[in-house]
Amino acid sequence: MILAAAQFVPVPGDIEANVRSMAALIHTAAADGARLVVFGELTVTGYELGLLGEDPGLWVAPDDPRLAAVRDACRATATAAVVSCAARTDRARPAIASLVIGPDGELLTRYDKQHLHGPENDIFSAGGEDGRFTLDGVRFALAICYDNRFPELAERARADGCQVYLASSALDRENDSFDTVYPVRARTHGLYVALGNLVGLSTGAGECCGGSAVWGPDGVVLATAGTEAPGLAVVELPLVRSAPGPC
Repeated sequence: MILAAAQFVPVPGDIEANVRSMAALIHTAAADGARLVVFGELTVTGYELGLLGEDPGLWVAPDDPRLAAVRDACRATATAAVVSCAARTDRARPAIASLVIGPDGELLTRYDKQHLHGPENDIFSAGGEDGRFTLDGVRFALAICYDNRFPELAERARADGCQVYLASSALDRENDSFDTVYPVRARTHGLYVALGNLVGLSTGAGECCGGSAVWGPDGVVLATAGTEAPGLAVVELPLVRSAPGPC
């Protein structure tokens, strides 16, 4: 399976512009043969905690019509995408969520971030369940940014038969996770780890540095999108089909 980790510069609070950027990257990744694309944390709006706390109009539902361009791109290219947003819940606060849109344009699963960090606790509700989905007989795990500081998520993913751990993050230039978290999760738990990060200035996360990448189970980088510019880390992974999938 070919997998892509994507990065771009989100426009603060502009859902339409950001969804268009994601749709374009899905088409580009699919042209390189990608079956799945993972994006960074809160890419639908940008990691803009102030805006998200003040304007519930920026919260989205899985079937939100404003995500149509992403669903259409997935359907047109037979590619799945992991899209992160402030997602509506049945509570007063939204969740930081990963919505997995399948190759048919339908929702495969939703994962709500379990470990909120700092001011996120003032705006969002934490999730309580691990994120899993199966694509082409391969089992995937989901995590969002600060979640990755908790190794038990990767440990449970491995025990649950997952081969790939998908991390959506918003990391600035000073963050040590590129060296001390993602390759360690891969190496310690024998997982492929794919990181989608943001690029550019965010009022909530500082100057994000890109570096979207895929690590092998030995902790070695297999592909990177580099720093500074929008782009993709695309790599073919020798995954083993273990069970029939929904797609």
